[in-house]
Amino acid sequence: MKLSRRTLLHLAAGGVALPAISRGAIAQGYPARPIRLVVPFAPGGAFDAIGRPWADRVKPLLGTVVVENIGGGGSSLGAAAVARAAPDGYTILLGGTQTHVNETLLKARPLYDPVKDLAPIAGAAAYFLGIAVHPSVPVQSLDELVAYAKANPAKLSYGHAGVGTIQHLTGELFKSLAATPDIVQIPYRGTGPAIADLVAGQIPVGIVGVTGQVLELHRAGKLRLVAVTSPARLTAAPELPTAAEQGFGGLTVTGSIGLLAPTGTAADIIEQIAQATRTAVAEPGYRQMLLDAGMEAPVNSNPETFRQALAADVALWAPVVKSLGLKLD
Repeated sequence: MKLSRRTLLHLAAGGVALPAISRGAIAQGYPARPIRLVVPFAPGGAFDAIGRPWADRVKPLLGTVVVENIGGGGSSLGAAAVARAAPDGYTILLGGTQTHVNETLLKARPLYDPVKDLAPIAGAAAYFLGIAVHPSVPVQSLDELVAYAKANPAKLSYGHAGVGTIQHLTGELFKSLAATPDIVQIPYRGTGPAIADLVAGQIPVGIVGVTGQVLELHRAGKLRLVAVTSPARLTAAPELPTAAEQGFGGLTVTGSIGLLAPTGTAADIIEQIAQATRTAVAEPGYRQMLLDAGMEAPVNSNPETFRQALAADVALWAPVVKSLGLKLD
């Protein structure tokens, strides 16, 4: 049967309109099933400490959120899994500074393009790093750590959350500033495993994200924090000196943690998740949880402000990565 030109045009128009109608219908019914939140590190670090409380607090607004830890590649494996997922709002990423800096600056063959493949939703927390030692290491400050490293060349190592992570970059930056190139870096599949080995004495030094767990271990004497990378002393631990106070101004490091979706996710779905996140972050209990863990809460974050924050993080680390000559492939 031969179709008329008018019929063909009518069918073509219907074919173009259908996807838009479908996307709108999906967005209006969202969420109709549990949302999968990918945390791109093993359990036990700063990302995990944010992801699970966030999932609990947005449940009244978004329904069930299932947290899945996909560690490896310094956050690359988990972030790549989300970048390849269907852009329907049911697979989202807890990413941030780490997921953008790693792939943008450190890889010649990135697994994904964080700018093109991931759509920012909103920030959920700002975190800082700590330089920690096992109690058997006889140092109380960064200067003493540097002196100890120089007196024991090639005998010190530090653990971190994975090759290309902010922890790794900060460790290498510390080595550069301290002129202690002999300290060996040991990558893990997340901060949790690194902390476990630090407490067990398997590694003498760790560059770790500051969390409530880390502060508790410090207070219990199971590890010793000799510096934090925050611009000012932490509200939760004012006794801890910053790296800048100890003469290492270049070690003032802040990381962003927030939600991202696969590019192509409907704008109204992204806004719905962003609004739920802002509601959670504004809750006094959530903000206090962050402060108690040595973190900070972003103010009125939205897709554009989070996008700008991540771009600023990449710009901040670009000259550092270049000066250190770090490449992962």
